[in-house]
Amino acid sequence: MTSLNAPHFHDDDKAREYLESLRWPNGVVCPHCGSIGDHYPIEGKGGEKGKKARPGLWKCKDCREQFSVTVGTVFESSKVPLSKWLTAVYLLCSSKKGMSAHQLHRTLGVTYKTAWFMAHRIRLAMSDTNGGLMGSNGGAVEADETYIGRKPGRSKKRGPGHKHMVFALVERDGRVRSQHITGPMFDGIKKALKENVSPKAVLMTDDARHYRNIAKQFAGHEAVNHSKGEYVRDDAHTNTVEGFFGVFKRGMNGTYQHCSGDHLHRYLAEFDFRYNHRSALGVDDNERSVRALLGIAGKRLTYKPTSALLQE
Repeated sequence: MTSLNAPHFHDDDKAREYLESLRWPNGVVCPHCGSIGDHYPIEGKGGEKGKKARPGLWKCKDCREQFSVTVGTVFESSKVPLSKWLTAVYLLCSSKKGMSAHQLHRTLGVTYKTAWFMAHRIRLAMSDTNGGLMGSNGGAVEADETYIGRKPGRSKKRGPGHKHMVFALVERDGRVRSQHITGPMFDGIKKALKENVSPKAVLMTDDARHYRNIAKQFAGHEAVNHSKGEYVRDDAHTNTVEGFFGVFKRGMNGTYQHCSGDHLHRYLAEFDFRYNHRSALGVDDNERSVRALLGIAGKRLTYKPTSALLQE
């Protein structure tokens, strides 16, 4: 198990070497053409205008382009030291209910805006669009929705109509997929179920009416009647997805406090990632961080300096 005392959290050269070992276990790979082989290290040689090339810079033997281990990743073009990036990844991966940008800013010694943007880049690395259909083995998939925050421009009245809707699907003893429903609730839930759940699955829901017709497309459907105090009936329950919502809400209300609807999907990706790589599945903090770092490639997020984005 790795702790924050590891060398790659304090030394930028060690951080680069550590990231190279993760991303290039079978040899240096050019991000421009995908070539694997004996590329040319140009560390210490005169670069443009006679400047000394930075450590970790390579030149592709095939396309002749220069690159480093951060090119083509969420870390590309960042002026933040790589050791601080790796520290931020570890902190977000090891904090069950997340870590606010204010806490990252104080811990890493960077500005709040920098910490905020770093966190969003890391959440992008955590996002996962693969994995196939849930419940394809005929297992149970729980579905439920919850409401969080307050939509901009709405009154401070209570009720779901004034909040953001989050819909989640959870496999028993498996993974979760959650998303922000922005349009009509029924259409959003129907689409999410069709795109993520196998027809072989047994759907587990509460007694909400909008599930009754949708559920007919699956191998089975069990519903518990919460309005009558029924929460478990044999194997039928939604306790797993409600447990996920419990952690998510404690993190959003206690750690992040305020979240723009424009960025809610990134926070959901963060909580999904930690749940899908949780300790109950044999994944410790270090392994969870490694898996997040393996997701940094092919993803870019540019900074838009508008005050509306800094609502955390």
